[in-house]
Amino acid sequence: MKKIFVLLFSTTLLFTACSDDDDFIDTDTIARTFEIDNVDFVSNDGLDARVTIPVPNTIEVFEQDVPLVYVVDPVATADTGSEVWEQLPATYFLDGGLTVQYRPTFIFDAQRGIFDIIVTLESNDFVAVPNTFTQNQIFRIVIIPSDFAAQNPNIDLSNLDQVQSALNLEF
Repeated sequence: MKKIFVLLFSTTLLFTACSDDDDFIDTDTIARTFEIDNVDFVSNDGLDARVTIPVPNTIEVFEQDVPLVYVVDPVATADTGSEVWEQLPATYFLDGGLTVQYRPTFIFDAQRGIFDIIVTLESNDFVAVPNTFTQNQIFRIVIIPSDFAAQNPNIDLSNLDQVQSALNLEF
């Protein structure tokens, strides 16, 4: 009888300890992150420039995942003296009517196993865009499971600090 009780107790403990059916974020929500720096935008047509950011081979991405892209905001960073991250797309309105916009595009090709992020920098006068927008840019990419966004509607995905805290991410 004792052996049956121990067996039942052990089996129950095993199955309840392995459950990932919960209502809060913990280690069963796995986000993948990476950072790329020294990104330079060079325009060929004077209107925009594109940079392809390949996802590292060490990160497995699924078609239903949600990639979030953040850039160090050059205006807010200059104002505060510390890095301020802005989610893309981001538009900046500068003196003299100059506009600058970073815009991400995501490419997923399951057959070839490719997942790339293309960041486009557009402006109404690309030649006049300050180097703080075109040279040595830093991007942080957070790839989250689609369930995370659906199950956590109160998290502001545009706020990198909230996303980082909710997913226990370290950069």
